Amino acid sequence: MWGGRVGALLRVRRLQPAGVSGRTLLSCNAVSQAGSSSPRCWNCGGSGGAGREDGFFCPRCRALQPPDPTRDYFSLMDCNRSFRVDTTKLQHRFQQLQRLVHPDFFSQRSKTEKDFSEEHSTLVNDAYKTLLAPLNRGLYLLKLHGIEIPEGTDHEIDRQFLTEIMEFNERLAEAQSKDAVEEIESTVRARQKELIDSASQAFEQGLALGR
Repeated sequence: MWGGRVGALLRVRRLQPAGVSGRTLLSCNAVSQAGSSSPRCWNCGGSGGAGREDGFFCPRCRALQPPDPTRDYFSLMDCNRSFRVDTTKLQHRFQQLQRLVHPDFFSQRSKTEKDFSEEHSTLVNDAYKTLLAPLNRGLYLLKLHGIEIPEGTDHEIDRQFLTEIMEFNERLAEAQSKDAVEEIESTVRARQKELIDSASQAFEQGLALGR
């Protein structure tokens, strides 16, 4: 039930943060956290398991290991699995991980490690972009809970809200001054915050109920 409430809010793609592309739900890693036997280092054969520094390097030979397929974006970016994300902390984590795994730092390493660094860097970028944008973050969180909202479902948006979007567009088209545009922008931001807060509350309620 809660998925439907959140989904209705998250289908509103016109109120995404500026500059963030988010129409496509990024593919996620396998989300099972069930224990498995510790992986062996591809380079030295040693046990890599939980002893790896931040899950990236072999503790014995320091070789970069392949991405962990059981790790979801929230775990990778050191965030609680929640709709509420500290974006400042998220940015710091992104910068930290890029300093660890960016391909530029592996130019003199083996081809295997170069390939792994490319995979890690791509994964970190995808995770950062997904968790940074409220829409993508919400869709990803729903997917982790087994709920997917297909593309092309915008027609299900509440008609009253759709009318509200059209009115904003008309006001913007008719704006005759910079002050008028800024006033509309401020109104849209306030409405956006209201919707994000509503989505967050819906997630929190749903997770608390275990749905």
